[in-house]
Amino acid sequence: MNSILIKNAKIVNEGQIFEGDLLIEDQFIAEIAETISAKSSATKIIDAEGSYLIPGAIDDQVHFREPGLTHKGDIASESRAAVAGGITSFIEQPNTVPNAVTQELLEQKYQIASETSFANYSFMMGATNDNLEEVLKTNPKNVAGIKIFLGSSTGNMLVDNEATLEKIFSSTPMLIAVHCEDEQTIKDNLEKFKAEYGDDVPVTAHHLIRSAEACYLSSSKAIALARKTGARLHIFHLSTAKEMELFTNKIPLEEKKITAEVCVHHLWFTNDDYATKGNFIKWNPAVKTADDRAALWEALLDDRIDVIATDHAPHTLEEKKQKYLQAPSGGPLVQHAVVAMFEAHHQGKISVEKIVEKMAHNPAKLFKIEKRGFIREGYFADLAIVNPGLPWNVKKENILYKCGWSPFEGYNFKSRITHTFVNGQLVYNNFKVKDVRLGQRLTFDR
Repeated sequence: MNSILIKNAKIVNEGQIFEGDLLIEDQFIAEIAETISAKSSATKIIDAEGSYLIPGAIDDQVHFREPGLTHKGDIASESRAAVAGGITSFIEQPNTVPNAVTQELLEQKYQIASETSFANYSFMMGATNDNLEEVLKTNPKNVAGIKIFLGSSTGNMLVDNEATLEKIFSSTPMLIAVHCEDEQTIKDNLEKFKAEYGDDVPVTAHHLIRSAEACYLSSSKAIALARKTGARLHIFHLSTAKEMELFTNKIPLEEKKITAEVCVHHLWFTNDDYATKGNFIKWNPAVKTADDRAALWEALLDDRIDVIATDHAPHTLEEKKQKYLQAPSGGPLVQHAVVAMFEAHHQGKISVEKIVEKMAHNPAKLFKIEKRGFIREGYFADLAIVNPGLPWNVKKENILYKCGWSPFEGYNFKSRITHTFVNGQLVYNNFKVKDVRLGQRLTFDR
């Protein structure tokens, strides 16, 4: 039997931090107490003195690029980077090649992950203008949800037929996750900048082309449709102050029919950073102003925003080094997301308890993930140990993404992940990922 005893940890769970020990037996958390003695000489003991023990983060929005775009990343490479960053479960999006828009194509991705993933996994079923029948076959017990692109992104999956949208919203009982940007507004803005700059539009215009108005128009429309149909709606990667008025903190998360998410990059960067970072912080939706960032932080802390995710979306250096109009949107984040939020904690912006709530507890609640996201006896031992006083510098040699770069390159983080456990197994230790691919398919209590 696999037996690991973690001693002297600052255990972070459900709004509390308490010093104690935790015993892992096989895949599960067997005991949590002030002190636990090893019951056998075979028990591996880890002293976590001075470090936080947190539930592994659950990233509800990643693009791991397999199948079809594996020159950018694949399930093995990106899940490996995720566990090095304390993320033990992920939900991946359908805009791979081919798009995951039939049950057969969706199951092919699950098959790949079952053989190669270092972290636990689920995949979203993709909606298009004409695949409602396939969408309705989706099993709510073992698929995270339905993904709809209301703004174009990597891959041609834009759903812009209003009758189709209403049908999807009114006929599926599953969680519907949406990317909200208004396509016509973006096209009109782009034409204005092209008229002025030709093909040399600067990246500093990105947040003006994919504007706050484009985001608000689309998200407000999605919310109106969800209210009309009673759909369960989750809005991905919010980026504007204006959108924050659309959400409430007046009811508990478990009772919300409309939930909100923010990504690490929208909490970290502003449009001022385009001057130095260029296309490396070109995301859709765009990184916007300091005022937008401040409003996102405020909404995150007062619980209008429920979840922190990454929208991890790697592209090669060559792709990113093209001119602004040619360079694709997206960037890699899973290895650095948890420590970036701990950096915000060091800056006095957020408590450790709140980080755990938004990155582990709430994704588990929101998607109704079974036995994960909390430090509870009987739950899967998906855990990370974070040393808050172990500075390190992000550089080429320690970046694990297949694309080989990070928007945080050169940054000195104050905290570091020292251990990650997936399903009770120590998979990351001494700053190395063990070659044990133990990820399991997430299941949902629905």
